[in-house]
Amino acid sequence: MPKKILIIRFSSIGDIVLTSPVVRCLYQQGGDVEIHYLTKRKFSSIVENNPYIRKVYSIESRVAEVLPFLKAESYDLILDLHNNLRSLQVIAGLRKPFRRFSKLNFRKWLLVRFKARVMPPVHIVDRYLQTVEKLGVSNDGQGLDFFIAPDGEVDIEQLPPPFRNGYIGFVIGGNHSTKILPVTKVAEVCRGLDYPVVLLGGPEDAERGDLIASETGLTVYNACGKFSLMQSASLVRQARMIITNDTGLMHIAAAFRKPVISVWGNTVPELGMFPYLPKDVPQLISEVTGLNCRPCSKIGFAECPVKHFRCMLDQNTRVMIDFAKEQCL
Repeated sequence: MPKKILIIRFSSIGDIVLTSPVVRCLYQQGGDVEIHYLTKRKFSSIVENNPYIRKVYSIESRVAEVLPFLKAESYDLILDLHNNLRSLQVIAGLRKPFRRFSKLNFRKWLLVRFKARVMPPVHIVDRYLQTVEKLGVSNDGQGLDFFIAPDGEVDIEQLPPPFRNGYIGFVIGGNHSTKILPVTKVAEVCRGLDYPVVLLGGPEDAERGDLIASETGLTVYNACGKFSLMQSASLVRQARMIITNDTGLMHIAAAFRKPVISVWGNTVPELGMFPYLPKDVPQLISEVTGLNCRPCSKIGFAECPVKHFRCMLDQNTRVMIDFAKEQCL
């Protein structure tokens, strides 16, 4: 087993969280192994509190920012879990043994372009773990990790009184509009729940959150833009369950073993990024099947390419409501 390992994953929130089993299993099964992690600066807080990681390096945009420091570390092995041009620059610059994660881009292209079901039925976490199999490291079955610094914890008493005795977290944001459940559908779910709901997202989601809250009454609190990523993670940890688009907080919810309703629009779970939960934790994958336009992208678009947006507008909110109520009995 190599004694000093550099793991590379530059972005984004969910993808970095999904590498956490590799970090833990390497640390716990690798003997006296020292693990370093290279990521983008804006995502460094995701791994800085991980007790299995000795040192975190980060960049704004260019590998040259840290390459001299990485060279001085004299790594025994590089685990490239990103597999892009930047990570290749690190490998070329360090000239150390390496293992690279396969993105299966050609298979993804076939799925998106021709709807060919050629993706292996393997979660991306298990594909990450395949990079360390030959080191004698195996999946411990403990799922994802997410560690919150003490100053990132939210005292539930900071929330309005109706939300202090339990709430459902509803993640309403996403990096692409075609992955976001529309306001009308979110409001429909919230009205049917008869249970306090905290809306979660970034500053860019605050206006939509206000609109949803105004349409649904006093049992919905718009937390979008009011809390940092770590604080939002704390609110996820303290929720009874999570309803979420395909986005980073979905994977953080899985790390806390929360029951999850994941809502899928233009992307599909077959891409291998659905919530990585133990079998005993309930989850509902909500998607509109039978649409010959899905998936239209492995990432997302600013608007529906075929203009009807049925993958989100036809979502069955009754099923979501019933599932959520079962978790909050």
